[in-house]
Amino acid sequence: MAYIGKTPTVGNFQKCDAITVVNGQAAYTLQVGSANVSPESVNHMIVSLNGVIQAPTTAYTVAGATLTFASNLATGDVIDFVLLLGNVLDIGTPSDNTVATAKIQDDAVSLAKMAAGTDGNIISYDTSGNPVAVATGNDGQVLTSSGAGAVCAFEDAPAGGLTVADQWRLTTNFTGLAQPISSNLEQVDTAQQATLGSAMTQSSGVFTFPSTGYWLVTFDFMEQSGGTHKYIQGAIDATINNATYAKVTTAYVFIPTTDEYTSAHMSVILDVTDTANVKCRFDIDSIQGTASSATTQGDSAVNETYMTFLRLADT
Repeated sequence: MAYIGKTPTVGNFQKCDAITVVNGQAAYTLQVGSANVSPESVNHMIVSLNGVIQAPTTAYTVAGATLTFASNLATGDVIDFVLLLGNVLDIGTPSDNTVATAKIQDDAVSLAKMAAGTDGNIISYDTSGNPVAVATGNDGQVLTSSGAGAVCAFEDAPAGGLTVADQWRLTTNFTGLAQPISSNLEQVDTAQQATLGSAMTQSSGVFTFPSTGYWLVTFDFMEQSGGTHKYIQGAIDATINNATYAKVTTAYVFIPTTDEYTSAHMSVILDVTDTANVKCRFDIDSIQGTASSATTQGDSAVNETYMTFLRLADT
């Protein structure tokens, strides 16, 4: 709430320290716990003199921590009490266990407020919402949860970039069609090559993703022709129900003369929302001319016909 002029000070009801009357003196310093205090205004205090509640402004005024009576007090006068009302619209400090979740603003609880006694620690909760332990975090880690009611834990923050990068290849040549390529497949394993994160798995040429997300899938195939004028088609097929496959991208190569080599590249981004149902496979599924004269190239040490899987982001 905005205020024009002086913003009300946050406070509660306070009784000032006892004040000893000085003969012939009208002004007195207000203190609580031996520390000077300043009332919100002359109307935010109750003053009792000689057993009579005094009228603000008429009987006394206040400036800062100084209370001034309209007339000098004399020996025998008694200032019974001075009660400060503070900001009468302020609720003061809530009692223990009285603030409900709905009363806390969104994003108002900082990590500092969540600390459980030592820097980097936080109370963890079981699936019923009960505190069970103090989870310890290290510099740079983030607090994670696997879902509603799950136990929280500190984990290393993602380093950025790709989280999964995997390649597979055909290890042996084959001649003719393959719908899909279902054998002689391996994950790259030579010394210079590597896999990042959780690897793909495959069974009879059907590839299963290790996690959901947006995946870039590429297929490169190399062909040799034993005849002339051959168009050879490769394709990536995908399914969203682990049953019915459809081509999602294709590429052709053309070999004009006998014993020439050529290769093609294709790619697609798949939205893998369910690893049990969204899968893919790779085909050599069309050859114009004599099928037996076109050979797809494979090698166990070099990528000739190969598949690449890159996880780009969460779905």
